Amino acid sequence: MKKLGFGLMRLPKTDPEIPESIDLEQFKEMTDTFLQRGYTYFDTAYVYHNRECERAVKTALTDRIPRESYRLATKLPSMLLNTVEDMERIFNEQLEKCGVEYFDYYLIHCLNARLYETVQRLGAFEFVMQKKAEGKVKKFGFSFHDSAAVLDQILTDHPEVEFVQLQINYLDWESPTVQSRLCYEVARKHQKDVIIMEPIKGGVLAAVPEQAKELMACSDPNRTPAQWAL
Repeated sequence: MKKLGFGLMRLPKTDPEIPESIDLEQFKEMTDTFLQRGYTYFDTAYVYHNRECERAVKTALTDRIPRESYRLATKLPSMLLNTVEDMERIFNEQLEKCGVEYFDYYLIHCLNARLYETVQRLGAFEFVMQKKAEGKVKKFGFSFHDSAAVLDQILTDHPEVEFVQLQINYLDWESPTVQSRLCYEVARKHQKDVIIMEPIKGGVLAAVPEQAKELMACSDPNRTPAQWAL
């Protein structure tokens, strides 16, 4: 798999003020361009675009493209879980919204110390492993936003996890709050695959200050700030 994914958290909208007003025609064009260039990994989540992103994925991707031609990742919304029954309901809703029978990658979304307590209490790790046993999940992981110490605890408690999704970019590499480097080192210590999110920090690193642009241009005038970030 080529090492660039299509993150669907910030799709183009027909109305900038309405998150669910996804521009489906532009999304289809972007999907086709992405696939034509040899990339296959699409990353969505239950909560993106006011819970309408997965439905848009069905329109732009899964209704139009053969299932074996792409890999789809989505996420169990830890921040919305209150009961054990919520997990089954949401998972089935995601399958229907996306128009698929299985997910190539399935993540517990946005783990931190507080939400880890919630998913532990509800048995979310065991739930996803059951879905994997049923063939409805191919790879199991979680996305993470907390300290390296918390990450180490989760991976120690749950060696069954196959990958982690971490916020990694050059601005956050030594950040005392994001701890990109430290979290990466923990993931490697546990021998987990790493999927990187926010490599351009939500677009911030594509629009750097002029002084930074000058430094980049002196080193390689043919690279854009976004290319430097990637």
